[in-house]
Amino acid sequence: MILVGFQASSIDGEEYTDVVDSAQHAPGWLDATVSAWSTYGLAVFAVLMVVGWWRARRVGAEAAVTALAVPVVVVAVYGIDSLLKSLVRESRPCRTFRVATLETCPAQGDWSFPSNHATIAAAAAVALFFVSRRLGAVAAVAALAMAVSRVWVGVHYPHDVVVGVAVGALLAFGAMTLLKRRPDSLTRRITATRLRPLLMS
Repeated sequence: MILVGFQASSIDGEEYTDVVDSAQHAPGWLDATVSAWSTYGLAVFAVLMVVGWWRARRVGAEAAVTALAVPVVVVAVYGIDSLLKSLVRESRPCRTFRVATLETCPAQGDWSFPSNHATIAAAAAVALFFVSRRLGAVAAVAALAMAVSRVWVGVHYPHDVVVGVAVGALLAFGAMTLLKRRPDSLTRRITATRLRPLLMS
């Protein structure tokens, strides 16, 4: 079943072209920075997850389990988001509009809605809040920057990243909340396996 039933360009196509036009007239250093962040920025979230886990091991086994759950939750959210993309099948705005973009337009069939980058970043940020408010705050700022960058480089409509952030944040919050309700049982199970060293320093 395919859920295509709207003309994406009619939602915020004008706003998209305004942003892309601004990118074309922006200083070269700004465009280069945004492009680099758009392409490689997700690696920062992976680093924050590792930092969160390393610190959590010193707090206790339950804290470490929560930290280890973050990448699992993010991968699960990514899977759900990819399924949603395949159902909606919204064409990339860079294929709908004849505009110059900073990033090469993805191939036909690489759908636009919602933004995977925005979804992953938001899921990581929300999940990290359950590990450390400081890390979560840093990740939240990074997630916002990621969402904006995907429109700036021309590969997403604004609504793609807004919905991506919402999907990632809500799913991650729900998953982490469920985990926090029964952390002791999961901790005991993992402690009894060869994964025990991951929980304790």
